Amino acid sequence: MSTAETPVVTVETVAARATRRRRPPAGVLAAGAWLAVVALAALLLPLLPGFDPLHGDFAHPAAAPGPGHWLGTDSAGRDVLQRTVAGARASFTVAALTILVGLLGGGTLGLAAGWFRGPLDKAIGFATDLLMSVPSLILVMIAVSLRGPSLTVIGTLIGLFTVPHFTRVVRAVVLSLSERGFVQAARMLGTAPLRVLRREIVPHVAPAALTFAFTATTVAIVAEGSLSFLGFGLRPPEPSWGGIIAEGRTALGSAPWISLAPAAVLCLTVLALNYLGEHLRSGGPAGPKGARG
Repeated sequence: MSTAETPVVTVETVAARATRRRRPPAGVLAAGAWLAVVALAALLLPLLPGFDPLHGDFAHPAAAPGPGHWLGTDSAGRDVLQRTVAGARASFTVAALTILVGLLGGGTLGLAAGWFRGPLDKAIGFATDLLMSVPSLILVMIAVSLRGPSLTVIGTLIGLFTVPHFTRVVRAVVLSLSERGFVQAARMLGTAPLRVLRREIVPHVAPAALTFAFTATTVAIVAEGSLSFLGFGLRPPEPSWGGIIAEGRTALGSAPWISLAPAAVLCLTVLALNYLGEHLRSGGPAGPKGARG
């Protein structure tokens, strides 16, 4: 081979290595695939005819997994697979409300605190510290007892307690960005503050906030499961992961699949969310390092 061909081979090798580096790790693909399967099942399976997580097959109570009931049935003959899928809808609904409240509330407060600083920053800091010192799960239990259990109430309340964390994340990013050259240049040109926030700050804050949203999602799912397990979630027989686990704990010796199936799905979902969030925080394609540009 001539020496003239060597640079071509070297360039191709470097390009191939760069392509391999851009490929997501196998763990990220596995975590994303699992979340996609759970989300699609929660969205599509309830549309199928015959899907009824409240229907009891009284001829097969506490039946072991097998054809017809792939994850078995509970003590009332209800299909565990269908109830687990319906429980996923409840958990994802609570998680979506949590992220909506946390992002809107915490994002707005974080932008205001980091941009305007001064007394407003101190007031927001005091309010967030105060909210973080409150025993959140106990207050959610009290509120659910007073207002009645519903996904809207639970998701909104959990989201309220994520606001301080979103506020701190957004504020920290805004403080670092406010000293960057492109922001200072926009200020010197006389650009209106709100326009600077919208065009220069928010696009750079969004990746950090969305990365933290993975953590908030796991918190929401675990909190909803804990509340349902303790009897402060959806009222039986409405399915939720925590509620199904609680219903099956009395039959762990004879029918462990009643609790183990939703518990396994819950654990794998939380694990997948944590893994993806950690990947983004460590500098994945949409993580903080990739957002600096």
